[in-house]
Amino acid sequence: MPRMSTGSIKEGSDYERARTKKMNAEAEISEIELDRIRGKVVMAEDVVSAWENTLGAVKARLLSVPTKAAPMVAPESDAGACQGIISDMINEALEELANYDPKINAGKTKVVADAFASSDTNSTTAEKVNRKPVGRPKKTARLTN
Repeated sequence: MPRMSTGSIKEGSDYERARTKKMNAEAEISEIELDRIRGKVVMAEDVVSAWENTLGAVKARLLSVPTKAAPMVAPESDAGACQGIISDMINEALEELANYDPKINAGKTKVVADAFASSDTNSTTAEKVNRKPVGRPKKTARLTN
């Protein structure tokens, strides 16, 4: 089979190899972009941002445990009761964090900030109310002899 003429470019030349390499790279970029559109690939900065939001929420929630637990533990003299209160609070924090979604929670933060900055045009519906008791537990009556 006779070879086709490539004009003044010789087959196997550096130009031809570079052109082939460029076309392959462009095809690969197009495939990656298509996978990104289909949701099969995510951008590294999006992953980093999501982890920063998640870890920030974990840090904030865990740092709030001592503040919430202190008034509840202070009146207790039994170490077991103190441990139970603190364990319950940690489990509550972990349960809350298990349902944490950085996409949703990041959006809520922005909406709240925007609501304070402008009029009621950015108003949203209220979140579900958490009906858990707050504060230290009531003291039980002691029988005196």
